[in-house]
Amino acid sequence: MTYLETTAKFYSEVAQTPEVGLCCVQSSSLQLPGLKIPQKMQEMNYGCGTTVHPNELGKNPRVLYVGVGGGLEALQFAYFSRQQGGVIAVEPVEAMRNVARDNLKQATTLNDWFKEDFVEIREGDAFKLPVADESVDLVAQNCLFNIFEPKDLNKALKEVYRVLKPGGKLLMSDPIATESIPLHLRQDERLRAMCLSGALTYDEYTQQLIDAGFGQVEIRTRRPYRLLDTHSYTLDKPLLLESLDTVSFKLPIPKDGACIFTGKTAIYHGDLEHFDDNAGHILTKGIPASICDKTANNLSKFSDVFITDSTWHYDGGGCC
Repeated sequence: MTYLETTAKFYSEVAQTPEVGLCCVQSSSLQLPGLKIPQKMQEMNYGCGTTVHPNELGKNPRVLYVGVGGGLEALQFAYFSRQQGGVIAVEPVEAMRNVARDNLKQATTLNDWFKEDFVEIREGDAFKLPVADESVDLVAQNCLFNIFEPKDLNKALKEVYRVLKPGGKLLMSDPIATESIPLHLRQDERLRAMCLSGALTYDEYTQQLIDAGFGQVEIRTRRPYRLLDTHSYTLDKPLLLESLDTVSFKLPIPKDGACIFTGKTAIYHGDLEHFDDNAGHILTKGIPASICDKTANNLSKFSDVFITDSTWHYDGGGCC
């Protein structure tokens, strides 16, 4: 049995019998005015973070959600789109599709604004998305892509790139590892299905996004989520996993490399009122300006420019 078959079997089981706390640390669902979430849907909140960022959801985007789970984030996206077929959810596991449909039907009884046809659930998987080229504004996935082997992750990301419109966005939440996970754990198919052993390091994860063609990546949150201890796992020392929420843009990769925003800023503290690096960056004296990590590295060469550390939280603005 392959790790993908193990994963399908595993999630078929938990679709029928929800396990609270399974997979990633259960995150509190986004609280939105007038949104009521069915109890079973909440219990099936298996994601490690969130992909629903309200500031990305203006102008009624068409959303493709990969791996419907219990339907929670599909419902949250529908809260913003509120239109027939505004959210397409792709799910390979039949049991999960059926449960998600039941949960969404229950949501119609709790929310006057919600209609079942706001979310269309389609059979399919991340490697062959059942939508046309450049046909959706947003693609989202929560705690799914970390399960894939690197070669399969690359395939899934390129498939996402195919279906996104130019300038479209990929919203992801996945575990990452602070150190490379040992081979014997990575080869444990059930641990991989539980989102515990397939995580890449931060550098490996972001490089996968760049390799797929995304020219800009924004880190929305990065926080601890699970510790693999030496008592429960065969490890010489504890290994910390983190939850990483990102937004990646289908933009051309600049000649000098992709732009990754991690919350750094540049502050000019020289004699003039403004600083110009003659590369498109103008800083006002004493005022922090949000910058990408590439620009931070370039500006750090100037003695009168102070670069702040990554906050691992970034929600737009600044320059690259």
